[in-house]
Amino acid sequence: MKNILVTGGAGFIGSHTCVALLEAGYSVVIADNFSNSGPRTLERIREITGRDFVFCEADVTDRAAVEGIFKENNIDGVIHFAGFKAVGESVEKPLAYYYNNLVSTIELAKACLSHRVKNFVFSSSATVYGDNKAPFTETMPLLPTTNPYGETKVISERILSDAAAANQGFSVTLLRYFNPVGAHESGLIGEAPNGIPNNLMPYITKVAKGELKELRVFGDDYDTPDGTGVRDYIHVMDLAEGHAAALKKMSGFSVYNLGTGRGTSVLELVTAFERANSLKIPYRITPRRAGDIAVCYADAKKAERELGWKAKRTVEEMCRDAWRFEAGLRDEK
Repeated sequence: MKNILVTGGAGFIGSHTCVALLEAGYSVVIADNFSNSGPRTLERIREITGRDFVFCEADVTDRAAVEGIFKENNIDGVIHFAGFKAVGESVEKPLAYYYNNLVSTIELAKACLSHRVKNFVFSSSATVYGDNKAPFTETMPLLPTTNPYGETKVISERILSDAAAANQGFSVTLLRYFNPVGAHESGLIGEAPNGIPNNLMPYITKVAKGELKELRVFGDDYDTPDGTGVRDYIHVMDLAEGHAAALKKMSGFSVYNLGTGRGTSVLELVTAFERANSLKIPYRITPRRAGDIAVCYADAKKAERELGWKAKRTVEEMCRDAWRFEAGLRDEK
């Protein structure tokens, strides 16, 4: 495998994965429609790596656009990130989530099969575990999830599992990750969502920057040590390196958790951010958010055992790198 199509490659996780792939010697084709990203990120990927890549501005739910990408480029493997990803928004806009996330997966899988592309890595989520008891292991039954976003991940996993079973030689790896935060240590790329952030860390950094008045903490009455939700926060560069590790081990159908194996509450993350950056983050407790669960963290031993991958960056490093990016962020993305 030399030439990897990365859908959503200008986005948060996609851009960092492109950096990891380029630095590992792969060639990259990025497909993105900039629905939650911007073209400036592409320039910064080149600046960090000193390497160029092919870019296709495309919506991968568009069959003709996907077909064009595969015809014009000698693709060896696909990493599919191009999905809508906000839990709360998915509850408000379920049809948009089902359409974008499922159709994109189907069209890409069909293109892989018709063009004999044998390797497909899917960006899944710990949301597929529903309300199972943490730590989550890959062998757990997938319970009904609490939001449409999670359902799109479960259904996409099933689509790809069935496609792998029905097509000999088509290898699929599902990477279920937890809560990516942080930024590239250069500060050049990071999480820069369009509009009001749906994820915790970019919300914290925008409060720190003065763009937002205060952090809203959704619920303090969960059954957790401080009442706030507990998540497995993983540095985005650890996650990116996990994708590069997965590409080296493509064979048949595989599922891996990518996380740290440790839970951190919302208020613990706020405290870590304040400590790492010598800043104060004002916050206000608000009602729980639709679709959220109390505790979510990984058992990531399988990835360490089979992929030789382990998250190594600390929560403080995540907070430091996220702020380095936000503090130096220019207006354009």
